[in-house]
Amino acid sequence: MSELSMSSFSFEDLTNDEVEAAEALYGGLADDVRRLLDLTIRTGVDAEQVARARALLQQAADVLAADAPDGPAGIHYNAHGRSWNWGNTVVGLRNAFAPPVRLEWRDDGTVRSAVELGAAYEGPPGSVHGGVSALLLDHLMGETASAAHTRVTVTGTLTLRYVQPLPLGAVRMEAAVTDESDRKITVTATIREDRDDATPAVEAHGLFIIPRWAQQPETPTGIGSLD
Repeated sequence: MSELSMSSFSFEDLTNDEVEAAEALYGGLADDVRRLLDLTIRTGVDAEQVARARALLQQAADVLAADAPDGPAGIHYNAHGRSWNWGNTVVGLRNAFAPPVRLEWRDDGTVRSAVELGAAYEGPPGSVHGGVSALLLDHLMGETASAAHTRVTVTGTLTLRYVQPLPLGAVRMEAAVTDESDRKITVTATIREDRDDATPAVEAHGLFIIPRWAQQPETPTGIGSLD
């Protein structure tokens, strides 16, 4: 599919309780795989132990493959104002690469998040990869532009200034809308170490767009950013 439209989203006849039950089930699985990803990077066990681990992983993969349709995970929504994007590489509950980021919507209009970035996100030694910082900020800013998921937004332009290395470990991000004009929304954001005296490691400025098709009456609420 080359263009986004209402057909890009999938309606699911599920109650909110059923969605939350699925999140708990598959989110727990993703947490296990997330831990495995970290251990795969850091382990020093011998060849026999690696062979044993691989055999167990292949068994697990065969179990999960019994019902694993091809294609993207996509964005789904129900009739109760709930949407979910479990495969998203930043916030996806079922994506083991996603930290995953949890967003905090503040009364002053800012959106914040604190997240732990371990070995899977390393670029320069001991530091978060610059592309990972860009990935996280892009998503945070798109969510901020969505005004608490009351409008659909996509990234138009994104400018980053890398001020200093961002150490692996606990980091925090913050974003705010600084200007709005018709379908265009300007957002600024930062990411830094999660400590009170930390200065920004990366500063970002972005222009986000509300697509024309997303202004149609049939557009479901609660979808928010598509970044």
